[in-house]
Parts: sequence; C-alpha cells; structure tokens
Amino acid sequence: MRIVLVEDHDSVAKGICYRMEDLGHSVDVISDGLAADQHLRAGGGDLVILDISLPGLDGLSILRAMRQRGDGRPVLLLTARAETHDRVRGLDAGADDYLVKPFEMDELEARIRALARRQPNPLRRQITLGAVTLDLDARAVSAAGTALALPRREVSVMEVLMGAQGRTVSKNDLIEHLYGTGADIEESAIEVHISRLRKRLRPYGLAIQVARGLGYALVMPEKSA
Repeated sequence: MRIVLVEDHDSVAKGICYRMEDLGHSVDVISDGLAADQHLRAGGGDLVILDISLPGLDGLSILRAMRQRGDGRPVLLLTARAETHDRVRGLDAGADDYLVKPFEMDELEARIRALARRQPNPLRRQITLGAVTLDLDARAVSAAGTALALPRREVSVMEVLMGAQGRTVSKNDLIEHLYGTGADIEESAIEVHISRLRKRLRPYGLAIQVARGLGYALVMPEKSA
C-alpha cells in the first residue's frame, strides 16, 4: 500500500515512515500543508496520515478540500489535541479516524489495518497471473499452491507489476512505489530486484519483459508479442 504522510515534526515523520516501510508499504513524506494539498490533488497514495497543525495550510483545511472534490481516500488524523471538541471537528471535516500524540506504533498499525478493511473496494486484494498469486492482505506470493519466500521489496515490485496487468511500468514508478516520492534511489536498485524476481518466476511460466528506456512488464511468455 502507498501511504501519504503529512507531518512537519521530523522525528515523528521518520518514525512512522520507517515503521511503515518495514511493513512493506511505500511512504510519501510531506512536511508543508500547501505542498501536501497539491500532492493530494494530483492523486497517488491509497491512504493519508495527516497531521492537523502544519505550516502553510492546516490539516483540517486539506481534509475538507479532499472531501469537497470527492476524494474518498481514508484519512487518519494526527494531533496533539486530546479534547473531545477537537476530535469532533476532525471527524466532521471528513476524517475516518483520529489518533492523539503521543501514540504507540502498534496502535497506528492497527488503525491503518482497520481503515484498509473498512473500504467498500478493499485496498488489498488477491491478484493472480498464471500459476502465481499475490495476496496483498497477507503480503505473500504463492506459485502453484506453494508459498514463495520473497523479500518485502520484491513483494512490492510484484504488487506493481501484477497490478499493471501486462502494461509497462516505468522504473520511476517502481522507485516511487517502493521508496516514496522524491526518494534518492539509483535505478540500479530496481534492476537488482527485477533480476532476482525474473529468476524466481521463470519456473512458473512468467517473464519480466524489458522495454528499453520505458520500463518493465510482467507477462506470460505465450501471450507476449
């Protein structure tokens, strides 16, 4: 899952980001309210973790703008304000949940799982191509009924490639999904993941095709042109 984290407190943002990445999610971290509003208007991300107190534009204004334009992505509000009327304001603005600082990371994880389950069209689903199945709920890959022990980064690559349904995915899109928008990651890191996945999937009839200068596509060889 791709998470948009809007938080101007550097240590809090880093703590959440590292924890979410350890769980296999990608995280776009934004510290300014105006930049966050522009980023969310452009789309991208499955779930938003949004601090209320932000420079530029406050979190409640960002949230109201999302709901007014019909953006239904789940939003978890973060705030240092514990009073009931503050929570009510956040929920009335369109928040799906509310977490008061300081909080335990285990609770944050549980609330994110609950938000993902609550969506009419679940954020996590099962995708199958040939003999290979990706279970996004469990973040697990199986082939011909046998579990494949893939590192979490390779599972994330599978998520993008299988979700593209044979379409070519650019290296930049893969980098953003794995590491977040603006991550300073060399393309060679993606090439390593692709090389390893190609070897793992070959026995099960899947191939990762290279479109030079464009990206990669996951296909069944007999269907390739």
